[in-house]
Amino acid sequence: MTQNISTAVMQRRVEPHDSLDDFPTPPWATRALCEWLEVQGHRLQLDSVREPAANRGFMARPLAEYFGSVETSDVHDYGAGYAVRDYLEMIPPAPVDWTVTNPPFRLAEDFARRAIDTSRIGCAIFIRSAFTEGVRRHQMLFSVHPPRAVLQFTERVPLNRGKMEAGMTTATAYCWIVWQRQWTGPTEYHWIAPCRKRLERAEDYKRYV
Repeated sequence: MTQNISTAVMQRRVEPHDSLDDFPTPPWATRALCEWLEVQGHRLQLDSVREPAANRGFMARPLAEYFGSVETSDVHDYGAGYAVRDYLEMIPPAPVDWTVTNPPFRLAEDFARRAIDTSRIGCAIFIRSAFTEGVRRHQMLFSVHPPRAVLQFTERVPLNRGKMEAGMTTATAYCWIVWQRQWTGPTEYHWIAPCRKRLERAEDYKRYV
């Protein structure tokens, strides 16, 4: 039987209900977000940021290149030394300036709402582009909390389960969705121009744990 490798099929990544959704984010994708925020006039070196799904630190480390301080945690201990904490527990965490994370897809709406509520300036989630679709999601999230911007990667950002390696590929499209507390305009849609070659570092693929 011939495998169906169409993009429409390959973008359907179904995770078990109790899955940790262990798909680390390539650091260059986080640098692309930080560069965009700086172009918008944000002085990130003066701000604090929380990464509540820190995994092995592949997003936290590039965040530390731009932000004044980084708070890290994860619901699972991946051996990176981060606090083990459920971000969606009943007591909300103390506010920070920003929240930036790659949440488990099945919990992304809950992560987004909590980030919006506990971020003084704004927040951003790295997510499959398909997350922007859906009537219920529009009713429950996007119409209630209109994003500041959707930043669509024009080149594919490769994520693979439980590993970070140079040269990875993917059929799945990803974007950043950014909320900003003082934003009153309509949601903007931007394309992130190809930047992997410029923002990628050899040390990004070091095995941290």
